Amino acid sequence: MKTTTESPGPSILVVDDDQALASTLKDFLKREGYSVEVALSGAEALAVQASNPHIALALVDLVMPVMGGLALTEELRRRDPELTVVIMTGYATIETAVDAIKRGAEDYVTKPFDFEGVRKKLGRLMEVVELRERVAQLEKNLERHPCFENIVSLSASMERVLERSRMAAGTDASVLLLGETGTGKEMLARAIHAASARARMPFVAVNSGALPRELVESELFGFRKGAFTGAYADAPGIFSAASGGTVFLDELGEMPKDVQVKLLRVLQEKELRPVGGTRTVPVDVRIVAATNRTLGELRSTLLREDLYFRIATIVVEVPPLRTRPEDILVLSRHFAARLSRRYGREIALSRPAIELLLAYGFPGNVRELENLMESVAAVSADNPQTITDKELKPMLVGGAPAASAQPNLGDSFSMEQMERLTIQQALRVSGGNRTKAAGLLGISRDTLYRKLRQYQI
Repeated sequence: MKTTTESPGPSILVVDDDQALASTLKDFLKREGYSVEVALSGAEALAVQASNPHIALALVDLVMPVMGGLALTEELRRRDPELTVVIMTGYATIETAVDAIKRGAEDYVTKPFDFEGVRKKLGRLMEVVELRERVAQLEKNLERHPCFENIVSLSASMERVLERSRMAAGTDASVLLLGETGTGKEMLARAIHAASARARMPFVAVNSGALPRELVESELFGFRKGAFTGAYADAPGIFSAASGGTVFLDELGEMPKDVQVKLLRVLQEKELRPVGGTRTVPVDVRIVAATNRTLGELRSTLLREDLYFRIATIVVEVPPLRTRPEDILVLSRHFAARLSRRYGREIALSRPAIELLLAYGFPGNVRELENLMESVAAVSADNPQTITDKELKPMLVGGAPAASAQPNLGDSFSMEQMERLTIQQALRVSGGNRTKAAGLLGISRDTLYRKLRQYQI
């Protein structure tokens, strides 16, 4: 018997009292790659729904004995408000369609079936369903415990970054993250913390460059009552607040040299002295630091050499987005899916828009890509909305792609080649698990199967 490691994905429920037609429809949908359940009555449909939590879409016949399609639609939706229902009818009138949609249906198809039309309609609806479920799960995971699986990437360079970060998470050593602004260093730091033995303890982030110079020491190490004007009570400071957990020091290179001396003591002696205090306080924290400066700058001018060696125990360099086109492709789709959920409408990118993004230099990296798409989606009410290259181009730095920053993909580079390579990489990263690969790509399994056939993968 063939076994599989794939987890159950969204299923389609076919409800029709005509057994032959229901069987034909089931066979058609299974050939399209869907998991299908069949019910021959309203009561049977409700029983199937109760026993299968993965039902995401129901194809419901309009005219059935005992419980008709519209009544069944209302009950199915009452039990699962997220369920997508499509009415099947041989009596396609405007009144029927409007009534069905008022009762909770998403759309309708007519009998006899135009199977090509059914394929396209269900493909569109199931893609939205699966993207919605994927984004919801990602956001839920991020709220609970952001970990490496939530970092959206497919490039080989980011795969190396994540592998090194996973190894770092298994130790208690200090970690130094290098990378341009907007590459996601804080998200990576949170993932390291979440995958470490300190995951249940606090993660406290502080931007060393954003703290006023005269307050850096008291903010980090706390102070005692009366230590300075305005110190009306003892305050613990960031390190004490993060005791047992992780302190993320962003923009480490901006930290004043006199504060670096005290930070070195915390790392070496596992204790600190609050400003105005006479006694030391034990502290147990792990340091993950980040900077957009180079290692050479940190070591030669910005950090004390002894602190540099303490901090740079494990160094992880995050590559800029412009050097990893696969991630531009998959991130743009990921952000489109997240925006679709946020605004309650379908949002996608046109092919010319994706090609424009692939050619752009992205000085602001992942943060810039996310903000670009948010800016275009926020000022539109189109449903569905297709973000175009004409909308994106005026928002790019310089108004056009940075030719010198384009990845070296060869003269024969095309959108099809990029997509084919990205799908192959997703399959490799997922160990051949197509459900996981589709999730990584931000597309439905149906779309992935279609692409596999298209590119003969």
